Amino acid sequence: IIFGPTAQCGFECTIAFDNQEFKVGNYTIKAIHTPGHTLESTCYLLSDENGKPHGIITGDTLFIGDVGRPDLAQALVEDLTQDKLAGYLYHSLRKKIMPLNDDLIVYPNHGAGSACGKNMSKETTDTLGNQKKTNYALRENMTEEEFKAELLNGLTVPPAYFPQNVMMNINGYDSLESVLMKANIPLSPTDFKAIANQTKATIIDVRNENEYINQHIPGSIFIGLHGGFAPWVGALLGDVKQPILLVAPLGKEEEAITRLSRVGFDNTLGYLKDGINAWKESGFEIDTIETITPEEFAKSYKNIPVVDVRKPSEFLAEHLENAKNIPLDSLNELLSEVPKNEKFYVHCAGGYRSLIWTSILKARGFHNIINVEKGIIGIKNAGIPLTNFTCPSTIK
Repeated sequence: IIFGPTAQCGFECTIAFDNQEFKVGNYTIKAIHTPGHTLESTCYLLSDENGKPHGIITGDTLFIGDVGRPDLAQALVEDLTQDKLAGYLYHSLRKKIMPLNDDLIVYPNHGAGSACGKNMSKETTDTLGNQKKTNYALRENMTEEEFKAELLNGLTVPPAYFPQNVMMNINGYDSLESVLMKANIPLSPTDFKAIANQTKATIIDVRNENEYINQHIPGSIFIGLHGGFAPWVGALLGDVKQPILLVAPLGKEEEAITRLSRVGFDNTLGYLKDGINAWKESGFEIDTIETITPEEFAKSYKNIPVVDVRKPSEFLAEHLENAKNIPLDSLNELLSEVPKNEKFYVHCAGGYRSLIWTSILKARGFHNIINVEKGIIGIKNAGIPLTNFTCPSTIK
């Protein structure tokens, strides 16, 4: 395991110095120190046996269409601010990355959907030359102050689990094998219920939307495996040591445990053996979610409040007139703005996020929510007019 300069680790590793080279057979990997996302952030230049560079692993320094956010490490170092880190990143990009050959293939750590950047592309690789043309952060004539302004503008609050992940990266964590050994345990409905009560575990249902809507364990929350499962768990649960119990499709239990462990959530206590049908057959209570089709929604939405749980940038691009924006990733902070005493509709873009939002609030005692199926996509297809007045530069 190789880390960049200034890294401090609680386990055996190699701390590389800037421009140190490592041989792998006939090939060379050069460590290029690029502080900014964190102080120790380092990129790795890959060269062939003739010394010709072919690719660069850029970690969280450079993404496709974006760069790493500079607001995750300052809590660990006294007097370190996101403004300082943004300045370091500006110089790292210009002095270390941009002078490299245009034909280099860029291999970043993350793509679209990650909270480590603002507007990453869904593409997983690109040439450095194309990034110099298309990535806002690599504009040649950009000043440091302009870079900081663009980078810091619109940054959302980091997910609550990020600082804990940083400490896990420093101090080490359990292997996946040991996590699976203690977590991949089938539990009878009786044992499942008893453990949930004893440990105050969060029950996460990872099935698809319709299955959860039609029948689920009361108090469980929906975060489906087919969407941004692990990042949403991290953003909404926050504490990586929170005990978790799973309701999963047959054969998907290990996948759910593995994906949770990748974001530091390694305290899964087991899963419901034979799924929701076994729970029902044991005589335990089943709950449902109140929903409405877009066509039904079109007939009544003007008479009942509407909450849009998409990102602010999505909301600004187009939304229902008079809808209130309470984004899913800000739900815990904006809980006081949720209507308490009147029925209201909730929607997102396609139905995934709004069901997460609804399930969390229902688990907290809200029973006045009607989830709109298919989200803004279904709403538009139903012919319901939306506002459309924001310049494209705000759309992310």
